[in-house]
Amino acid sequence: MRIYLSAAVAGLMLAGAGVAAAQDVVIVPEQETVIREYVVRHPVDPIEVPPGVEIIDGTVLPETVELYPIDEPDMNYRYVIVDGRTVLVEPETRRIVRVLE
Repeated sequence: MRIYLSAAVAGLMLAGAGVAAAQDVVIVPEQETVIREYVVRHPVDPIEVPPGVEIIDGTVLPETVELYPIDEPDMNYRYVIVDGRTVLVEPETRRIVRVLE
């Protein structure tokens, strides 16, 4: 019983750490302006949200979702468009770091 409880606690701690890491991403207003302008200049087709995927900070997008680069200096994110919102994604983890309304 004790081993199962420890594994469950460890799993919850790791899940919490992943969400915290996503929430630690800071996009300053100047970066947000660059991103918004880039997205307008480089339109892509919006995606259909895969079943069971919630478009919120910290969610990991499945490999089936195509991510588009932001070809601007110091921009290490990819993006997709969902319901008229720009969704910024960390390419290494495919984790959503920010949803721009």
